[in-house]
Amino acid sequence: MSVDLSTRYLGISLANPLVASSGPNTSEADRLKQLQDAGVAAAVLPSLFEEQIAHQEEQLERLYGNQADSFAESLTYFPEVGPFGTGPDDYLRLVESAKKAVAIPIIGSLNGSSTGGWTKYAKAIQDAGADALELNAYLVATDPDQSASDIENQYIDLVKIVRETVTIPLAVKIGARFSSIPNFARKLIAAGADGLVLFNRFRAPDIDLDTLQVRPEVVLSSPHELRLPLRWIAIIRDHLSASLAASTGIHTASDVLKGLLVGANVVMMTSVLIKQGSGCIQEILREMTEWMEQNEYRSVEQLRGSLSLGNCPDPSAFERANYMKALVEYAMKH
Repeated sequence: MSVDLSTRYLGISLANPLVASSGPNTSEADRLKQLQDAGVAAAVLPSLFEEQIAHQEEQLERLYGNQADSFAESLTYFPEVGPFGTGPDDYLRLVESAKKAVAIPIIGSLNGSSTGGWTKYAKAIQDAGADALELNAYLVATDPDQSASDIENQYIDLVKIVRETVTIPLAVKIGARFSSIPNFARKLIAAGADGLVLFNRFRAPDIDLDTLQVRPEVVLSSPHELRLPLRWIAIIRDHLSASLAASTGIHTASDVLKGLLVGANVVMMTSVLIKQGSGCIQEILREMTEWMEQNEYRSVEQLRGSLSLGNCPDPSAFERANYMKALVEYAMKH
């Protein structure tokens, strides 16, 4: 039996559901070519951070202000972006080089917390040739006078203003810490998002006991983290007409299949590509195909959403009842 692995994400036709998400493996045209050759169907470029935009603009303003009365040659100097890595102009060059190097869809990514330069660079990323744009919004609520609704409205306003700026498909990558994810998801789509990526893995700080300093630390995902997006994609899938991407904890063909079964259009992978390289893609696609053949699924479209909340034989598995069942089963085993 021939299996059709094709799918659609953000209105874009893809050869299969495997998307390389934002990370080191999508940071260079040569690496993107390797991912394409391995079988990845689309790629999300590393995020352009709001801090990078602000840093470059601050550096330019300082340069031009300090050197206004100096030699004209000084105005041709382009300052280093500094601690935030690639600057906005380098990022746009990455989009352009990626589009020339590969045929798979390229998705740009903006990461920030305010409208600021987002609209300007959202348009610039579109003009550089990106096939779609992912808003990787990262808001940390530290003000006790700021309500949950205030935070949600910041996201919604951000989506609206970017939607007014670009015409390419728009996805929003969010975290899982919202009071009512189904309601919030519906509002984001109404604001102009074409799809949602569930979920963002926010980098929590650690403390160095030797230096007594708070330091950031990158920890790669593990497969058990997939359970959170599985639950919420299953719950919201039947209430939205938008695309859904499962992110966090996708390491194996089994993980991919689980994401599709609950209703994801695509699954996004970073950690496994960092650990194993692009060579793992062909094995994942092979194992996916074998499982689908054994279980008589002819296509990803037929498979997708078979175990969403609305289609699952036991919907309570995604709800509160599952909590009690899990505790009882664990106690019986131990």
